[in-house]
Amino acid sequence: MRISNLLVAALVAVLTFALWAVANRPASEPPWPQRISGVSFSPMHADDDPTAGRYPSVASIAADLALLQGKVRSVRSYSTDGTLREIPRLARARGMTVTLGAWLSADRERNEREVTTLIQLARANRNVTRVIVGNEAILRGDLEVAEVAAYLDRVRRALKQLPVSTAEPWHVWLQHPELARHVNFIAAHMLPYWEGIPLEGAIDHVSATYDMLRRAHPRLPVLIAEVGWPSNGRTIRGAEASEANEATFLRRFLVRAAERRWEYFVMEAFDQTWKSADEGAVGAYWGIYDAQRRPKFAFTEPVVAIPQWQLLAAVSVVLGLVLSSVLLLDGGTLRKRGRSFLALTAFAIAATLVWVAYEYLDRYLDAWTVAIGGVLAFGFLGVAVVLLTEAHEWAESGWVSARRRAFEPVPKEAATHLPKVSVHVPAYNEPPEMLNATLDALARLDYPDFEVLVIDNNTRDEAVWRPVEAHCAALGPRFRFFHVAPLAGFKAGALNFALERTDPRAEVIAVIDSDYQVTPGWLRDLVPHFAQPGLAIMQAPQDYRDADESTFKSMCHAEYRGFFQIGMITRNERNAIIQHGTMTMVRTTVLREVGGWAEWCITEDAELGLRIFAAGHAAGYIPQSYGRGLMPDTFNDFRKQRFRWAYGAVQILRHHARRLLLPGQDRLTAGQRYHFLAGWLPWLADGLNLFYTAGALAWSLAIIALPKTVDPPLAIFCLPPLALFGFKLAKMLHLYLARMRAGAWPTLGAALAGLALSHTVAKAMLTGFVTRGLPFFRTPKCENRPALVQALAHAAEEGALALALWLAALGVLLRQGTALQETVLWSTVLLLQSLPYLAAVAMSLISARPRRPPATPNASADALNGTSGAR
Repeated sequence: MRISNLLVAALVAVLTFALWAVANRPASEPPWPQRISGVSFSPMHADDDPTAGRYPSVASIAADLALLQGKVRSVRSYSTDGTLREIPRLARARGMTVTLGAWLSADRERNEREVTTLIQLARANRNVTRVIVGNEAILRGDLEVAEVAAYLDRVRRALKQLPVSTAEPWHVWLQHPELARHVNFIAAHMLPYWEGIPLEGAIDHVSATYDMLRRAHPRLPVLIAEVGWPSNGRTIRGAEASEANEATFLRRFLVRAAERRWEYFVMEAFDQTWKSADEGAVGAYWGIYDAQRRPKFAFTEPVVAIPQWQLLAAVSVVLGLVLSSVLLLDGGTLRKRGRSFLALTAFAIAATLVWVAYEYLDRYLDAWTVAIGGVLAFGFLGVAVVLLTEAHEWAESGWVSARRRAFEPVPKEAATHLPKVSVHVPAYNEPPEMLNATLDALARLDYPDFEVLVIDNNTRDEAVWRPVEAHCAALGPRFRFFHVAPLAGFKAGALNFALERTDPRAEVIAVIDSDYQVTPGWLRDLVPHFAQPGLAIMQAPQDYRDADESTFKSMCHAEYRGFFQIGMITRNERNAIIQHGTMTMVRTTVLREVGGWAEWCITEDAELGLRIFAAGHAAGYIPQSYGRGLMPDTFNDFRKQRFRWAYGAVQILRHHARRLLLPGQDRLTAGQRYHFLAGWLPWLADGLNLFYTAGALAWSLAIIALPKTVDPPLAIFCLPPLALFGFKLAKMLHLYLARMRAGAWPTLGAALAGLALSHTVAKAMLTGFVTRGLPFFRTPKCENRPALVQALAHAAEEGALALALWLAALGVLLRQGTALQETVLWSTVLLLQSLPYLAAVAMSLISARPRRPPATPNASADALNGTSGAR
């Protein structure tokens, strides 16, 4: 790595470490008192679940109380079921008082057992100082106020010497003041987190609610029966769950409680993993100690958001150095801005990966969450890889000092090597007027020695191919026409047929599609480059002459240009261009050496280029237009073309997997393997995105059906698709506007056109991995209907997916509201996920709009119908 690259990486590494430090600045908070009033005590361990009848052993409960001995004066229990009835006895041995609880629910038989046992235990244990009959039974809707009051009256009659109450959130006591007539004190839950109160205002909120209860019930003492903050979970409006916030809230609360002489129970002693089934993930994280009985935060030292931040920062710096080193490995032509951009991107992704891993692993994991985490981690890593490759292309397209392999047209006076060229024009069922115009343009070539071979394969209608045959005869002996039927192998078969009949003196074979009209200087400007012995391919861009025919075609044209004016230029720097089967030239001896065109592959051009590179030959690319063809006429044809390209990419990946993935198989360079894999990576991501869409819909349905059990995905897993979308959009806008000097409307049109193809590419990639031949395309059944109806029918699949995603987003919002940050974020992700499908519908409708009159007869819509035979 260059010294300048090391300096850039070092500076960014220091910046990364500094950002970790700033985000984790210690915050001084009041120290935890030596002893506190009390804690909510549910002695369940990770494998315990009272809803399933699994309770801890008596010895385990005794050990938990021993841990709390000397730290709390009292414990509050919630049930008398199972071994929990031993809490008063065991607490008495540790010198603790107990606020004894009985659990009330809609199960009347269990309620009877709970209340009966409560009375017995309270009478038998002198350390029981008060009892609480029921916990949020009214809030849950399990019991009516009158039913709870009846239980309270019964217990008060049985335990006249003890204060009796029921526990409810503070607002329930205000909503049902009649409940106070049946209790000896107010047992109120004050949990600002659930109300979405930000941390900074949470203690004042507790004070305000306490005072409201005192004013509402002046004759009754108020017990804060639960007060706390979760260490992990969702963000509710401004209330963020974290270990640092839990520590800050409780340490501040304890000072306020001492000042105001409150009686309280901190919620709660130990994390309760079983609660996540009823309360969502956050239910498991209210403990002062975790499920393994380890303190979750510092009791006296300054509070730090991530106590292990130095280790995480070091790991992110090391990972960032590795990623930036890979990105800058061959960055000799990058300007400082480009190197800095790549280093910043690498370190940002590294830090994000480390943070996400920490956040996810710093929670209780079961088999299900591990499986979900594995899937999400795979997706997150995929997003990171795509981001890195996109950043690399962005930097090498926008911030380079010079091009290492820049090819220019050879001046006419300097062209000393002008070998014979054989131009091959494959055709299938092409409109004769269009193909004849292509041949007329070839006849005007300013080149001394060339031939033209037209191979019409499998056209049945003589009225289509006979006029072309006659036109070739009229153009002279340079033009040879072949009508072959049957001929296998599609376009590759036609090109191999032509190769066998090529003039033996031809050193170069040039290929154009049947709709391409070349400029006179095409051969003269490019062929002289074959004087370089190692050069096997010379390529000029695909271009189109009918962009002004309609809004749809102008958008498609802008989308095509991005690849040829950005991607191909960066690929050429490492001798890794994608050979495309029009406007291409290949050395005849090399074409024969590698075995000709592959008839098994529907993208025979790109496959041939890969084999030529593997044989150790070079290619050149001149980003200048020398010929223009016709674009697909409708969105349906546009996506069929892209389907073939994407499907062919999978064919190549499968067939050449070893040479692409394993070095030493042939003479492919690392740069060539990188560009072939990185170039198709966004298409592979589109394929995986189809699974993401299906998973997102399934997850959303689960949220809607089970809102209390299933939470939206964590924010850390919602952000990557948003970040990727934003990054790719920013890249496109910058390169189109700054690098290509495109206007705002062409740039937006290209973005919409590219986005509209995402679903098509996804299906092509997935289909390519499970089939070996190009799938059959069903002939549309509504071609005789109005254009608008056809357009909607062609995009019906995408439209249905977009509608499903919108309904899912709406359903999630209506079901869970907007309080949870993750709910809003997840709904946003669903809407973002719908954009490619909406873009497809929009493009299909745009393609149905009336077209402007063509500038020339050759650009007519009728002529375009034959372009399918050119691929």
